[in-house]
Amino acid sequence: MSASAPITHDVLTVPRKMPEGAINLVGLTRPAMTEALIAHGTPERQAKMRVNQIWTWIYQWGVRDFAQMTNLSKTYRAELAEHFTVSLPEMVSKQVSSDGTRKYLARIAGGHEVEVVYIPEEDRGTLCVSSQVGCTLTCSFCHTGTQKLVRNLTAGEIVGQIMMVRDDLDEWPTPGAPKDETRLLSNIVLMGMGEPLYNFDNVRDAMKIAMDPEGIQLSRRRITLSTSGVVPEIARAAEEIGCLLAVSFHATTDEVRDRLVPINKRWNIETLLEALREYPRLSNSERITFEYVMLKDVNDSDEDARRLVQLIKGIPAKINLIPFNEWPGAPYQRSSNNRIRAFADIIYKAGYASPIRTPRGEDIMAACGQLKSATERARKSRAQIEAETHSGGPGGE
Repeated sequence: MSASAPITHDVLTVPRKMPEGAINLVGLTRPAMTEALIAHGTPERQAKMRVNQIWTWIYQWGVRDFAQMTNLSKTYRAELAEHFTVSLPEMVSKQVSSDGTRKYLARIAGGHEVEVVYIPEEDRGTLCVSSQVGCTLTCSFCHTGTQKLVRNLTAGEIVGQIMMVRDDLDEWPTPGAPKDETRLLSNIVLMGMGEPLYNFDNVRDAMKIAMDPEGIQLSRRRITLSTSGVVPEIARAAEEIGCLLAVSFHATTDEVRDRLVPINKRWNIETLLEALREYPRLSNSERITFEYVMLKDVNDSDEDARRLVQLIKGIPAKINLIPFNEWPGAPYQRSSNNRIRAFADIIYKAGYASPIRTPRGEDIMAACGQLKSATERARKSRAQIEAETHSGGPGGE
């Protein structure tokens, strides 16, 4: 495969049309929305203006009802309602941690469910969004890796997660009110379920909507895409999205990374680092974040820390050290606090920022994939109980 060849998977993305035939405008790019309006009767000379008006209502003000789009004529609003819809993923459940972290389970088309996590901090509010149902990468330390890949999310389902959480935070501004620069949801990380670069087009379109100055208005520097190392798509991400980049690195030798992040068998550490050296220049990013989950006696030695420093030499970078968020049946244990601090100290003395991520939302299973799995187990248990009740199962006769 050539370095520029696009990555393709035989994973279908559901169409944007809703079951009743109405087209969901959420997730359509401006050109796609223009085409859709023209195809359903909007005069071509008016289409661009109409898109600008509808776009502002949907993405700046959070309006879903065409009847409320008052700078459009009543007749045109009725025509829009006949052919289109403004629909978001359905919030199935919400859990709020003692530290303020909110974890949502969102239902999308086909009855599938994905996780979304909102993490409030003093200076920001970060939303972790999903890009796929399940994941194809089977990283051995990641709970989502235990869930098979079902399909890619559409651009509408990705940006819809952002809109769903803004609903929950009651953060849509009032049309005509003075502009408030304070943001509860100020940052996005594509670190939820799935590998974003295996769903490139939809992730790109969703992030373009999030960055649009007439809509949600998030700066590209407030959006971080996390990849496990899909090398051929890294340069494309710099050129077509331009957001910050994080890499799920997690090991300093190919032997260990092959086990933790199996995609390493396709694009090893050396190949990945070559691509990363080009990324800051291509996207004008300040630095790349190397994510490094701390696993007891696996990747947390002083030797690992020194190797890591040598590997990333010459790359503008910071290293996020992540205490392993243990889950039932996990094959690893979290490194001790002393071991993590010693590891961080070696990196810091080498001149790199090495923040240790504070575990968040552990009381609500905020590690990616845990809530979905727990929900599915609970449903299965209820179904088994019902089946036993109806069939005169254990103890029923």
